[in-house]
Amino acid sequence: MDIVTSEFFQRALIGGVLIGITAPLMGLFLVLRRLSMIGDTLAHVSIAGVALGFLIGVYPVAMGLIFALAATFAIEKLRKAYKTYAELSIAIIMSGGVALASLLFTMGKGFNVSVSGYLFGSIYTLDSVDLILIGVVTVVVLLAVALHAKELFLLTFDEDAAAVSGLPTRYFNFMISVLTALVISVSIKIVGALLVSALLTIPAACSLIIARSFRQSVVTVVVIAELAVTIGLLVAGVWNLAPGGTIVMLLIVFLLLLLSIRRKFSAG
Repeated sequence: MDIVTSEFFQRALIGGVLIGITAPLMGLFLVLRRLSMIGDTLAHVSIAGVALGFLIGVYPVAMGLIFALAATFAIEKLRKAYKTYAELSIAIIMSGGVALASLLFTMGKGFNVSVSGYLFGSIYTLDSVDLILIGVVTVVVLLAVALHAKELFLLTFDEDAAAVSGLPTRYFNFMISVLTALVISVSIKIVGALLVSALLTIPAACSLIIARSFRQSVVTVVVIAELAVTIGLLVAGVWNLAPGGTIVMLLIVFLLLLLSIRRKFSAG
């Protein structure tokens, strides 16, 4: 267990714990609003930004963040253009993100190994700059949710009623998208772009099984994510496994256990 005292592991644990708060929290809002695929979309677009960052010599996470924010603007514009088929905007942006990432990969063959860390996660390589960025995003997300808890609750469960009551739904929709983009951009180095949607959605799926109120759901998603992150990092460190994949597989195990328990109680 010497790995626990290692500096790189402690940085990984701090980063993982912070993301374990923000990612499932934003994921809960997306899942309850049936927009869970936005996480996948922004993650794929972020990878295109990361690839461009390596190509032009700019901090990759920063470029991923810029691309994710740009994708957020584009999704909102397309959702207005296709009001009846709002999910089409997500499919279009995801396709564009994957296509652009593949083009940038072929242009910079020398950095493909580096980019793969962002695809599957490289939490053990977190440095001080990464932790500061993750910490800032965590504070921003928690402040936004705390200050606008009532508005976000109403928007999540009845957007029409929120609009009728005078709530600026466009502003809050955009705020949720921007916060999600921030979280995903700093998460991809921890669990990877291909796995980040699991951290957004699976804790929310677990909360739908056991939580009986919105407040319980908020607590449940964070607790489940933190358990998966801390246990996953310890298991991955001891057994030399991929940390991101271990965390996601633990989340899936938690979900299956909860489904099994609910089935037994229902049967009984």
